[in-house]
Amino acid sequence: MKVVARRKASGESQVLGFAHDVEIEGGHTVRVDEPSAAGGSDTGPSPTRLVAAALAGCTAVTMEMYAARKGWEIGAVEVEVDVAYDGFAPLSFAVTLRLPAELSDEQREALLVVAGKCPVHKLLAGETPVLISDEVEPL
Repeated sequence: MKVVARRKASGESQVLGFAHDVEIEGGHTVRVDEPSAAGGSDTGPSPTRLVAAALAGCTAVTMEMYAARKGWEIGAVEVEVDVAYDGFAPLSFAVTLRLPAELSDEQREALLVVAGKCPVHKLLAGETPVLISDEVEPL
């Protein structure tokens, strides 16, 4: 899977700030930027806010996939991620699950356990080893 962040060169209707259009394999594009306070133009979420969004989305999908495999009709769910920052770097992520009241205590407990097993949660918790290799190529 490939993801590419591109900023238009000077002279091309360039957006101010630090805006980049990120192309994600599969035909998706997301604009990232920084808030005005960080020198950006706030035309999109910051990369660290996208990390929080990925955690919320991954947690919700993981729970729903688990419930579907179990044959549970869980209805509407909501996952809230509250991020604490140290400057501009995330310091902690607090995840709150909101589940339908009709679920049993056993179902709620099982969904809580599986929520902590979503791939993004495991990545952020350091449970998934990640190798990052950087290289420079001419544009």
